[in-house]
Parts: sequence; structure tokens; C-alpha cells
Amino acid sequence: MAKMSKRMKAACEGVAATPVSLSEAIDVLMKTPAARFDESVDVAIKLGVDPRHADQMVRGSISLPNGTGKTVRVAVFARGPKAEEAKAAGADIVGAEDLVEKVQGGFLDFDRVVATPDMMAQVGRLGRVLGPRGLMPNPKLGTVTMDVSKAVSAIKAGQIEVRVDKAGVVHAPVGRRSFETEALLANIEHLIAELNRMKPAAAKGRYIQSMAISSTMGPGIRVDVNTL
Repeated sequence: MAKMSKRMKAACEGVAATPVSLSEAIDVLMKTPAARFDESVDVAIKLGVDPRHADQMVRGSISLPNGTGKTVRVAVFARGPKAEEAKAAGADIVGAEDLVEKVQGGFLDFDRVVATPDMMAQVGRLGRVLGPRGLMPNPKLGTVTMDVSKAVSAIKAGQIEVRVDKAGVVHAPVGRRSFETEALLANIEHLIAELNRMKPAAAKGRYIQSMAISSTMGPGIRVDVNTL
């Protein structure tokens, strides 16, 4: 078993053994020893769903009110005027068949992907490359659209994609250690509200079962879901 670093040991000593309210959890996180970089703040939320059943899948796009603090590189598959529209909106990489070939060759220097519907026949060939990385454009997520300007602007402003994993857990970035406490609280409360809005009709019993918040290098701090 690897020896715990002094910084992690100090961080763990400040973490409550029992779940605390969301505001208290953020306060604890902010008081743990910080790393030498601006750590990401993330949440893990266990939902009362069985993602093996299609009618209990939770997936969607959520625009956090204060963004994530991360610079997101957006690739757009589009032609002609729509390609120009994407560039004007701030897309980092724009192309059509040429971009498809580039990605097939191993180019993956981007975090999110948007495509116009007419490009999906070509983009579909990249399923084995983009799919496992969660980068495949999807009309349900608003990333297959003719309104590429709106899609790119939303992503650049801090829109995130959420999806339950096989264990029914949603992992999501909600900001940075440099954020004010109020900004982190607002982002997490908005995320929870949107997850509640996405609750499948087939989900039974308690929906939000457990939750933890952590920074990149910090310990997980459990949140009392009864206080949400």
C-alpha cells in the first residue's frame, strides 16, 4: 500500500467522519491544503437508477451558471457557411472530410465535439475513436445541430455533459479551487436541480442516494443528501 503524503494526511485530518451539509462540505474542501495548481472541484452523485435499463438512463447537457473554470477546446464538423459560423463563435478546430481524416489519423486535441446533421454520415465513421472517449456528437445533447454558433457558445460558457456510469453514479466538474464559495455552491445546486429535472419516470425510491465533493488532489468529502 502506497504511503500517504503529508499533504494528503493533513487534508484527510480535516474531513468529517460523517456526512455534512453541502455548504459545510465546500467549506471543508476550501480549508484542506491546496496543491500547487488550481485544482478542479468535482462531485460524484449516486442516483437511484439502473442504467442497464434504457428507461432509467440519465444523460444530458447542463450549463453551469458560473462555468467550470476550464478552457475547453471545441472541434466542429461543418462545411461552408456553417464552418464560418463555428469559427466566429470561437470553435478551436473546424473542418469537414479533412477533419474526419485527421481524427482517423490519431488527432484528438479537443475536449468537446459539435457536428451539423449533414456531416454525421462521415463523423459516424469515427465512432470507435470518439465513442469510448465520450466525444461522439449527439442530437439529444445539442451537439448535432445546425445552430453551431449556439452550441459552441454554450460549451465555451461552461456547459457540461452528464451521464450515469454503470454503477449509477454521475461524475461532474463544478469549478476550481480558485472559485468563491458562493460560485461553487450555485453551480452544485444548479447541477442537482437539473439532475432532478432529468429524473426518469421509471426510477423508484430515493433518487439522489449519496454525494461526495472533492478537489483534484484532495479527499472525498461526503455530503448529507437530506440537507439538499
